[in-house]
Amino acid sequence: MQTDRRLQLAELLCAARRDGKQIQDLPPHLVPETEQEAYQVNGMVAELLGWDALGWKIAATTPAMQEKLRRTRPIYGRTYRRHATTSPARFRHGTLLDPLVECEFFVTLGQDLPARDTPWRMEEILGAVRTVHAGIEVAECRFPMEALPPLPAVLADGSASGRYVFGGLIEGWREGLEEIPVVLEVDGVRRRQGRGADVMGNPLSPVLWLAEARRREGDGLRAGETISTGSATGMFPVQAGQHVRAIFGDLAEVQAAFETGAP
Repeated sequence: MQTDRRLQLAELLCAARRDGKQIQDLPPHLVPETEQEAYQVNGMVAELLGWDALGWKIAATTPAMQEKLRRTRPIYGRTYRRHATTSPARFRHGTLLDPLVECEFFVTLGQDLPARDTPWRMEEILGAVRTVHAGIEVAECRFPMEALPPLPAVLADGSASGRYVFGGLIEGWREGLEEIPVVLEVDGVRRRQGRGADVMGNPLSPVLWLAEARRREGDGLRAGETISTGSATGMFPVQAGQHVRAIFGDLAEVQAAFETGAP
């Protein structure tokens, strides 16, 4: 994929993010040819936008999602601080782009994981983590769900990164996150459930995976960045007027309401 075509796609994605619109009928020649090129475009989008970084999202961290995407590893994308909020959150549904609710562990780093030659170890990841919060990602895609382009274009869009709702702090996370049950309630009715171990065996495993992915690209992760580690409950297509609540055992919860009305 030539540089000018990468720039064309990056500019389209920037405009879509700024305007809160989706790109209809993406020209096939603008679809990145490889995964590496797709992530390069995602980096170009971040540079062109100039928005303050929140961190990263990781997706496809469960066998079901990897099977659906025909992959054997996760995907990732950049996230932005302007799209972070705290629970209880309120969104105008009409301003969102095919929103999907996902219940996730939000991991914030207290130390850099910089570029280096040697692989990262889980012990080092544990030492770099500052906090873990209960979270809801409201995933959005700059391409319409009914007509998604090939996956590399979605990767260029940050793997459908959207809005991030921070819930309660999960105390004692060093004792283990694997057995924490996670439940998604919609209008008071249980609709999805899982547990920490559903996220690559341990919700901190995606952080190690991302640190390694960035290391292989010659870059790293930085203190203060938050990594949304992938859904423990799958995706839920939320509708206008619904209220969602993610419950992380008896440790923490996070809520979001999706109001009706025109944008």
